[in-house]
Amino acid sequence: MQNLPKIILVRPQLAENIGMTARAMLNCGLYEMRLVAPHQSPTDSKALAASSGAEKILHHAQIFSTLDEALKDLNLVLATTARRRNQVKAIYTADKAAEILHQKINEQAQCGVLFGPERTGLENDEVSKADAIIEIPLNPEHCSLNLSQAVLLVGYEWYKKQLNPPREIFQTNAGKLADKEELLNFFEFLEASLKQYKNFQDAEKRPSLQRNIRNIFSRNQMTKQELNTLYGIINALKSSKD
Repeated sequence: MQNLPKIILVRPQLAENIGMTARAMLNCGLYEMRLVAPHQSPTDSKALAASSGAEKILHHAQIFSTLDEALKDLNLVLATTARRRNQVKAIYTADKAAEILHQKINEQAQCGVLFGPERTGLENDEVSKADAIIEIPLNPEHCSLNLSQAVLLVGYEWYKKQLNPPREIFQTNAGKLADKEELLNFFEFLEASLKQYKNFQDAEKRPSLQRNIRNIFSRNQMTKQELNTLYGIINALKSSKD
């Protein structure tokens, strides 16, 4: 089995939250759920329904009676908490934690992330068994997260490290971007079409207007089809005026 971070839920209270956590895990390519003294079974009908297709995680979830049993085979454990615990530990954001997890797993370490009960979160003694803390910066006026939301935020940062997706994509829907020559030709055509415009006839205002027009179209990465559409619009407007 592929070495992945283990998601460890400590004393989860509601079957629905266990199910929604499984859904969040599957969204992020995480498959190993460990439950410590859960109040309800991961295969409860409410958990299965809430998982929205992630039942396989619930059916393979491991159940432990104590946290020590759930942690004993792990080399690195990170604990999520919304409250500072006055313990001497490194505190990572979720993206930094994902970086650490990625590095350690590449070194063949076994890693886990702890999440506490929905109502109270992890106890101090439980946090003390972790190597470091994950803290997700949120609005200080309301930083409460549902269990599955917390798992999704941490899991998403982990998943991004696996994909290394581009930070931005410009979609052209199979259209080809216009090259500079085509764009410059369009500028000449447009400016020639504006000769009758009063402000364009003003020698002082014309350079500024030309720059503004060119900037409008240059920064929008025009496609060849879009330029053809603009040619058609301008020609139609000129014909109607004539």
